[in-house]
Amino acid sequence: MKNTIETGMLLENAKVSESSGKIYVEGVIQRANAKNKNGRVYPKDILEEKVKEYVKEFVQNKNAFGELDHPESSVVELKNVSHTIEELWWNGDDLYGKLELLNTPSGKIAQEIVKANKTLGISSRALGSVEVVTEADGNDTVKVQDDLELICWDLVSNPSTHRAFVSEVNEGLLKESKDYKIGKQRNRVDEIFNDIVCNMTGKCEIKWYHLKQY
Repeated sequence: MKNTIETGMLLENAKVSESSGKIYVEGVIQRANAKNKNGRVYPKDILEEKVKEYVKEFVQNKNAFGELDHPESSVVELKNVSHTIEELWWNGDDLYGKLELLNTPSGKIAQEIVKANKTLGISSRALGSVEVVTEADGNDTVKVQDDLELICWDLVSNPSTHRAFVSEVNEGLLKESKDYKIGKQRNRVDEIFNDIVCNMTGKCEIKWYHLKQY
């Protein structure tokens, strides 16, 4: 079963530009081959291939949408869209992106934040699995595997979002269901169980989690 994976970066020193009434932000949105403080790494070859797929499927079709703040969903909700990814390119292990901040309600909030010279965070949403590898120094590295599936990049206030667990059923329908609380409890049990398995075997198959990167 695939996990939801998040990586977070601050758009520090990002380039902000305006053209024909449109506002763009450029900066590093993700980093490969770098262990974050949780010991997790995106291998460059895997991330590079998945970015190519994302560009072909979404960027080139002008529907590489992202949201303002991280929702607990693997689906981008158009009603919450704040921006689109217009371009993606590499500089070494750094993945750069050019975002257009849209004139949607959420996009206008993002526009006002950058106009005020404040820093936004950006976090990817993806599905995938991880593997724990013990290095020669005895430290563990959690490597993202090649079943990675990029969903989008979201704008956030704090890219170090805590892990969030949700059910695989539609979140909107789930909240209306009398089984919602039961589902949340089951997710917590899944979290505890899978953490134990991960620590004992090195094989991490957590149902839903956020992966942070700095």
